[in-house]
Amino acid sequence: MCGINRADWGYPARADPVQMGMAQRKQQKEAASRPSGAGDSLDRLLPHTGTHRRKSATSLSKTEPPLLRTGTRTIYTAGRPPWYDEHGAQSKEAFVIGLCGGSASGKTTVSNKIIEALDVPWVVLLSMDSFYKGLSSEEQVLAANNDYNFDHPGAFDFELLVATLRKLKQGKSVKIPVYDFTTHRRQKDWKNVYGASVIILEGIMAFADKELLQLLDMKIFVDTDSDIRLVRRLRRDITVRGRDIEGVIKQYNKFVKPAFEQYIEPTMRLADIVVPRGGGNMVAIDLIVQHVQSQLEEHPVLFLRALLASVQQTQPLPQTLSVLESTPQVRGLHTIIRNKETSRDEFIFYSKRLMRLLIEHALTFLPSQGCVVQTPQGHQYEGRRYNGSGITGVSILRAGETMEPALRAVCKDVRIGKILIQTNLDSGEPELHYLRLPKDISEDHVILMDSTVSTGAAAMMAVRVLLDHEVQEDKIMLVSLLMAELGVHSVAYAFPKVKIITTAVDKNLDQFFHVTPGIGRQFNTRRSCTQIFSLTGYYECGIINDSESILEEETG
Repeated sequence: MCGINRADWGYPARADPVQMGMAQRKQQKEAASRPSGAGDSLDRLLPHTGTHRRKSATSLSKTEPPLLRTGTRTIYTAGRPPWYDEHGAQSKEAFVIGLCGGSASGKTTVSNKIIEALDVPWVVLLSMDSFYKGLSSEEQVLAANNDYNFDHPGAFDFELLVATLRKLKQGKSVKIPVYDFTTHRRQKDWKNVYGASVIILEGIMAFADKELLQLLDMKIFVDTDSDIRLVRRLRRDITVRGRDIEGVIKQYNKFVKPAFEQYIEPTMRLADIVVPRGGGNMVAIDLIVQHVQSQLEEHPVLFLRALLASVQQTQPLPQTLSVLESTPQVRGLHTIIRNKETSRDEFIFYSKRLMRLLIEHALTFLPSQGCVVQTPQGHQYEGRRYNGSGITGVSILRAGETMEPALRAVCKDVRIGKILIQTNLDSGEPELHYLRLPKDISEDHVILMDSTVSTGAAAMMAVRVLLDHEVQEDKIMLVSLLMAELGVHSVAYAFPKVKIITTAVDKNLDQFFHVTPGIGRQFNTRRSCTQIFSLTGYYECGIINDSESILEEETG
């Protein structure tokens, strides 16, 4: 079975005091060995003893928590607010910054200082180093002798880079190659990156491709003295990549310096801003940050939940809605679980029964085809079987997880994914904090589970996540124990091909957006093990550990 072990979950940090205390326990890889001060003396930039592991420059990964540590504070990149409107369509594209400059000019340092100063909740740092082409056997020999030119435009896979950046800018999920500088090949496992308000692309050839340039909203060139760049490169290649000083100098003179003069330096004229002295030029960085912030402020804040609640839903319930037949048994089960006097044990027992009926009802909407089998008595039986590539269940945490046992009980070896969506206490809007989806989910029929749906804001966010992972809309079934009419209309209006399945539809919401008459103000408080209402609780109970990032989405 391809389910997910709780011990393998990622811990998404959140910018509150409790979370900041928890985040202090995390270990983050050291940043790439690139000094920020352009005015540093050459003596300080010479190679020093001790080894440092090279930090991956591609966004955030399993071993890198969703935060950026600085000298004064910690910037969290978890808690993504809605990036779509009430129609379910993307409301704005990410703002893309391109940073170009010579090797070891301080591009990563400038990038990190921009991220620190921006203080926006969702930033992706993308490095061109990840998009080097894998070398053939002959090229491997050249690279081992420092005779392969890594500073030529032909060394980069621009086709993959452009396609990846375009999808990421559109809000889609992307896979980033992991380049091994020891073997000069891409590793088998790629990183998964999803979602951004701001994307920073840094690399020596960031301005070398016309299609790539068209995707950049802002172009920055980091201009650093050639002597400083040489010494930085010596330190990096010797201490990080294990190369000898003669080989580094040979490669610099033969390839790096000529490539800078031929391909990189001429692109400075394409830049909107030139940053002399790299990361030490705080005046230039402040100007960049002010411009980016002004661009982000041009997009009005979208209060999705309030917008949905203000819409008058006068039309009849949509045809994509299927309500479990209200038989005496179903009515009786609702009576028990809605009764505030029902004990916790009875609530758990009878809600499980109702969930089992609901899941079995949902499975009847999966596509099937006729088939003929041979019975033990030697006769043929004309039956039906599922006609699809696979079935995946995705629970909207917290309460949606309570429906997983019912799905596993009736659907053998079903794969399970998780999406954690919480309401921001200040804005009242849903925020995406964590997701882990099985590989190749785009080919599956997906059963999206939540215990109750009120305004539909969280359900819409979960559906949008699935669509961004290329799941087909008509292959998504939203399954909920109880829904409000507003939630039904919201989801059906935004995603008319999504099948909506529930046991009952209540008409109203109270002032807190709770379904009325409803099951209870907090379904989780009456359910078995999901009584923890915060990320802190998930962490302390071991449901989420601190070894993974919110952006690491896929399981085997």
